[in-house]
Amino acid sequence: MTSKLKSVFTFSLLLMFLTACASAPRTESSLQETNSLAYVLDDARDSAKTHGTDRVLVVFDIDNTLMAMKQGLGSDQWYDWQSRLQLTDPCDARLVSDRLAVQGALFYVSAMRPTQADAAELVQRLQDDGLKVIALTSRGPDFRLATFRELRRNGFSFYASAIGPERGYPEVFVPAGGTRDARYEDGVFMTAGQNKGTMLRALLDKTGTPWPAVIVMADDKERNLRAVMETFQGSGTTVHAWRYSREDGAVNSFDRDKAAELWLQIRPPLRQVLTMLGRDNFFFPEYTPPQGCGD
Repeated sequence: MTSKLKSVFTFSLLLMFLTACASAPRTESSLQETNSLAYVLDDARDSAKTHGTDRVLVVFDIDNTLMAMKQGLGSDQWYDWQSRLQLTDPCDARLVSDRLAVQGALFYVSAMRPTQADAAELVQRLQDDGLKVIALTSRGPDFRLATFRELRRNGFSFYASAIGPERGYPEVFVPAGGTRDARYEDGVFMTAGQNKGTMLRALLDKTGTPWPAVIVMADDKERNLRAVMETFQGSGTTVHAWRYSREDGAVNSFDRDKAAELWLQIRPPLRQVLTMLGRDNFFFPEYTPPQGCGD
């Protein structure tokens, strides 16, 4: 064989090897980052071609993944800031008395926007392919009405692509391995801040859903993705975890003082609504400084 033919032969083998590597499906759990849900769609579709649509489960977080608050006040980043503030400086005047209750009130009166213009369309395309697609959120059952309102208003529905019984479960329940009430309704699992890996496993078992060959999951928080990866490690279920970064700019530029000022402005009218119409839809306590913090 001439040197020229050897070079052509070697190049052909290399090209075949690289092509095979590029098209080979992932067989191990992995964590990647993306600023577009289109990559999640492509991954789920590729996984379905390899394993079948009935053996792939697609899981989306809601806050800062599918939708985001139109203002910083009441957002995920606001809640995280308030949580840190409670630990580091409980006398800070910007701290609210009950951040979970306040966030619930803000969910009720606020609107949300899609994280990207085609977010609902991309989810719908997966559903049209026949894939099982659900939402897994750290929001608790108390926020279900505002959550479903905003999902519907932004074009999201998980009812037709849900796992488990039709419409889910009519009552709250404490999932296996959990300690707080959760709710699963119309393909949306509201887990009240509990470990998402434990919660997803509990949901699969409660609904009698065979563990999928592949879980494709998108979430803006890496810790949630790692929790799912750890839960299913060694189980035969591969987790394709996608850390969604599109809202990072909004998170990093969150203005604490502006959010605190807006809360001071909106708190009186919300208190007036509570006084005049009752607490059926939201409630938050009057601000009381922690003991030892003064007035």
